[in-house]
Amino acid sequence: MDHETHAETDGERALVGRMAAVAGELIDSLRPSLRARACWTPFGDREVEAERLRWFYTPTDHGGVALRELSPRQQSLAMRLLAGGLTRPAYVTACTILGLENVLDELEGWSADWGRDRGRDPGLYWLRVFGRPGDPVWGWRFGGHHLSVNLLLRGGRIAASTPSFLGADPAAAPLLGGGESRPLAATEDLARTLMTSLRPRERAQALLHPRAISDIVSGNRARVAPGDRMMHMQDLFRGPLPTPRLSALVDRIDERAESGSGYTEADHEQMALGLGGPGVAACDLTADQRNVLQTLIASYTDRSPAPVAAALRRHYAADEHLDAVHFGWAGDLDRGRPHYYRLTGPRLLAEYDNTQREANHAHSVWRDPVGDFGLDPLSAHRRQG
Repeated sequence: MDHETHAETDGERALVGRMAAVAGELIDSLRPSLRARACWTPFGDREVEAERLRWFYTPTDHGGVALRELSPRQQSLAMRLLAGGLTRPAYVTACTILGLENVLDELEGWSADWGRDRGRDPGLYWLRVFGRPGDPVWGWRFGGHHLSVNLLLRGGRIAASTPSFLGADPAAAPLLGGGESRPLAATEDLARTLMTSLRPRERAQALLHPRAISDIVSGNRARVAPGDRMMHMQDLFRGPLPTPRLSALVDRIDERAESGSGYTEADHEQMALGLGGPGVAACDLTADQRNVLQTLIASYTDRSPAPVAAALRRHYAADEHLDAVHFGWAGDLDRGRPHYYRLTGPRLLAEYDNTQREANHAHSVWRDPVGDFGLDPLSAHRRQG
C-alpha cells in the first residue's frame, strides 16, 4: 500500500530526472573508449544483467570507469550522481570512506600491493551505468574499496537501492585536538547500546555466538538466502586473482582473520543466515530499546535516495513492521574488541562486523532479501507501507 502524497511522488520523479540528466551529460562527455566501459546497453541483455548483479567491497576492479580516468568536470558529475543516490549524511560518510584510502596507505607503510600502481588509491572508485539514462528502466553502480551503491530506476521511480555497502579502515583514527574520526560510529554504537541495555533473558536470545565472525556473512552474493555461510576473501574479487603474489597476500589476510576468530566449520554453520532470526525480536523490547532499534535501522536505510529513506523511516515507525525485526550479536561488548551483529526481517538484512586489524576495520551492508537489484518486479521499498 502506498501512502505517499503526490508532492512526494513528484519529488522522487524530479530526483530521478536529475540523475538521468547528470548521468547522460557524463556519458556524452566521455571519449569512446571510456564510454564503452561506463555505459552498458541494452538494459536486460544477458551480459549486461550479469554485470549489473556483480558487486564488490574489496580492493578489486569494480567495473566501469574509474574516477582517476576522468577530468575534474567529469569527476564532479560522477560525485553529483552519487550524492543523488544517497541522503546527505550517507554521502558525507561515503566521501569520508573514499578519503580513508589515503590514511590506509600511510598505515600500511605505502607498501600494499594489490597488483596495481598504488595499493590504496582514492582514484579507484568506479562508475558504471546500465541502460540509457532516462529510459523506462536503467540503473547505475558506484563502488570501490569499502563502498558500493547500486540503484535501479524504473518508470521514473526508484525501484531498488540495495545492496548497499559501507566500510571503514581504520574504523577509528585520531584527529587534531583529541578528536576522532569514526565514519560508522553510530552504526556500531547504537547496536552496542541496544545489546548492553537488554535484560538477561533477551540478551541470551540476542547472542548468536560468544565470538565474532571475521566478516559479514552475506558477502557479495547477488542474492541472499537462508543457509548462506560466510564467504572467504578469495571469493570476493573480480575473477581469479591475477598473480601468485596477490593470491598469497589474500590467503594470508584470510588465514589471519580466521585465526583471529577461532571459527570452526561448526561455528560457521551456526552463524549461517536465517533471515527470520535467530536473535531477539523487537516485540520483546522496551519502548526505549525500540527507539534505539529504529534509529539503528535508519543508519542503514538512510543509505538511499532521500524519498526512499523517508518512506522506510515511516515503515519502521509502524509497530507491525518493527515487530518483525530481529537483532542478533556475536563477540565482545567492549569497544575495541571484535564484534558482529545483524538485523533481519521480511525485507531486511543488515550486517556489521568490526574484527580485523585489532577490531579497527569495519564492514556494514544493507540488503533486501526480496528486492535486491530490483529483481522482484514488485519490489519498491517505498510501497512497503
